[in-house]
Amino acid sequence: MSEPQYETVLSALDQGVRTIRLNRPERLNAMNPALIRDLAQAFEDANDDSQTRAIILTGAGRAFCAGDDRQDHQHPENEAEARAAVDAIQRVTRAIMFGEIPVVGAINGWAVGGGFEWAINCDFPIWAASARGFFPEVSLNLFVTGGVTSLLPALVGLNKAREMLMLGERYGAEELAALGLAWRVVDDATLMDEARTVAQKLAALPRLSLRAMKRTLRQTASTDIERAMAMETEATTAGFMDPLTTRLLKDF
Repeated sequence: MSEPQYETVLSALDQGVRTIRLNRPERLNAMNPALIRDLAQAFEDANDDSQTRAIILTGAGRAFCAGDDRQDHQHPENEAEARAAVDAIQRVTRAIMFGEIPVVGAINGWAVGGGFEWAINCDFPIWAASARGFFPEVSLNLFVTGGVTSLLPALVGLNKAREMLMLGERYGAEELAALGLAWRVVDDATLMDEARTVAQKLAALPRLSLRAMKRTLRQTASTDIERAMAMETEATTAGFMDPLTTRLLKDF
């Protein structure tokens, strides 16, 4: 059976481990509508594939995902368009987190905004030593998505979550490991080897108990994630509709 094909994402299966790779390296894998759509579809297809036992999520080239693509930004013209754009982003998080196949993140280079969210959505986020992440959304009069308003306080505590989300500080991989956001930090050169080793261990585990464990931990560890995502969607939609946002995005 041939592998599924996407415009901006690569997906390949090898011995039960599927690697999903953001593939806009010339734009540091920045998010445009096609990449958001393709990534959600690639994860949904993987979750429906009986041969896929574990997933690696990574980025091609020098970055994992550099956030929204300023050169390819399509600002919504009305609330319906804004809501549809945010729903598309939240669809990716649902496919990563609510799918029952465990996801190993191989985070290389920058993980910014939505890219940082996707890194946090992974079950086992492995960061390259040189990788960095931050949330610029509040400075742009926007809001985060990806359930991070629920996930971050649970992982790093409320005070640190405020710092990360409101002040938009930049964090290196080692600091993220100390905070509990990077599960493991490895040399850049060994990132994919480490990710594959972990994914292969997961792929070898009994499917029923492994998927039940992911599902149960997600439901109990982040009990408000659905409510958080709904509130994120409302806040981000409102931000898109504020004229100040357009001015800030032009200067970013």
